[in-house]
Amino acid sequence: MSDTPRKRYRFLTGPDDAAFCARVGDALAEGYVLYGNPVMISENGERIVGQAVCLPDDHTNAR
Repeated sequence: MSDTPRKRYRFLTGPDDAAFCARVGDALAEGYVLYGNPVMISENGERIVGQAVCLPDDHTNAR
């Protein structure tokens, strides 16, 4: 693991594909928890998704 401090809050975005799911899974494996509901928009026929994650000690309204 890097010596760089982890961000307390991250918002992951990207196409709705396996790579995006892997990025969310990787964040969870690093100790982040899901924060709020995922979002999805359609842009030029492509689904773009987003999910916020935060470190456990830093969230108060996580679901």
